[in-house]
Amino acid sequence: MTQLLPVIPSSEPPTRPGKVVDDFAPRLILPGEHALCPGCGEPIAIRSVVEMIDELELAARSVGVFGIGCYTAFSPKLDVEVLQALHGRAPSLATGVKRAKPDCLVFTVQGDGDMVNEGLQEVIHTAARGENVTCILLNNGVFGETGGHMTATTVLGQRTKNTLEGRDAKRHGYPILMSELLAPLDGVAFIARCAVNNAVNITRTRRWIKQALSMQMAGAGFTFIEVLTMCPTGWFIETGEAPDYLADKIAAVHAVGVVKDISAADKTASDKTAPDKTGSDTTR
Repeated sequence: MTQLLPVIPSSEPPTRPGKVVDDFAPRLILPGEHALCPGCGEPIAIRSVVEMIDELELAARSVGVFGIGCYTAFSPKLDVEVLQALHGRAPSLATGVKRAKPDCLVFTVQGDGDMVNEGLQEVIHTAARGENVTCILLNNGVFGETGGHMTATTVLGQRTKNTLEGRDAKRHGYPILMSELLAPLDGVAFIARCAVNNAVNITRTRRWIKQALSMQMAGAGFTFIEVLTMCPTGWFIETGEAPDYLADKIAAVHAVGVVKDISAADKTASDKTAPDKTGSDTTR
């Protein structure tokens, strides 16, 4: 029998040293391990944000405003300017930064506890004013940093530390759907809800983040990205089960997709009024 591949003995160290083929670490994330739980989706979401900032070549003009949550521990590892807001107040701080420095790319990072429970009025008024900032919501349906209890976005039936039998509408009310809540406001230019539980959704997340940031720099108005993230610790499940749990439980209520895009609406209106090949108006 002909041996096609050489056999590499494993009984002793290789004679040829290993080498790094490529460095896959994002340029804007500093080296070192983070302190977030295994299986947490928030590092994936934050990495997607800074990679899109780098791709747009806006790192030197970017200012991030972080809320208070598990993700806050990640902010010192970013090689972009970061400001720390009080609980729930990131959109207001971002408003001040953008008005003072309108040429900067200004984005916020908040969890559902920080944005929807602690500071709902902040993001609503920021959106209604049409502030030219990008707010990013990391939504896992739990207060992760403070023990894993229910938030305003927790879906019905979801187990948390204080809803061990699942959220009940009669006792706890219904979840707030943030993207749908903000979409009707006239100051809003773009809203998308995405997820980081598989490769396809991560690709969508990156694409929609890039669009939101690009529209901000074009002066379109308020842009909003909601990212569904895994929290196996707060969900009381095994790490490997978290991506499917997100798909089956969380995304079944907080549906993934583009919720509002004024650029698409403008394109549709333009297409309807564009002349046909004979020069006549297609709306007639």
